[in-house]
Amino acid sequence: MKTKSDVTGTVVVERTFNAPVARVWRALTDADEMRQWYFDLKEFKPEVGFEFEFVVEHEGNTYHHLCKVTEVIPEQKIAYTWRYKGEPGDSLVTFELLPDGDKTKLRLTHEGLETFPKTPAYAQKNFEAGWTGIASELEKFLE
Repeated sequence: MKTKSDVTGTVVVERTFNAPVARVWRALTDADEMRQWYFDLKEFKPEVGFEFEFVVEHEGNTYHHLCKVTEVIPEQKIAYTWRYKGEPGDSLVTFELLPDGDKTKLRLTHEGLETFPKTPAYAQKNFEAGWTGIASELEKFLE
C-alpha cells in the first residue's frame, strides 16, 4: 500500500487487492456493500448526476458530506464531488481500477483539499489517515 500527498491539497492512496475488477467495482458501487466498509449511505447509484449524502461523527464534531457523481466508466473509474454542508470548499474523489492478473490495483485520489477551511479538522494529514483507513477496510471486506 502506498499513500502519497503533496502540498497542493491532493491525497493519493494506491493498493492492490486480491480480487478481480468486477468484485472491487461492486464493492465501490453497490450501496449494500458500501455500507459494510465505507459509510452508511441511504442510497447510491453509479450514475452521473446522482447525488448522495452521509453524516460522520468524529471527535465530537458532525460532518455532513454532500456528494454528486461526476464520472462513471464501469469497472474502470468512478468520481464524485465531495463537500461539507455549511462549509466552503469543493473537492473531487476518484476511484480508478486497473486489472493486474486476477488482482485489482486501486488508485484513490482526493483533490481540492486546499479549498476547505484552514482549520485542524480539515488538515491534509487527516484526509491521508482517513483514506488509508478506508482502503484498509475495503481490503478486509474484499479478502
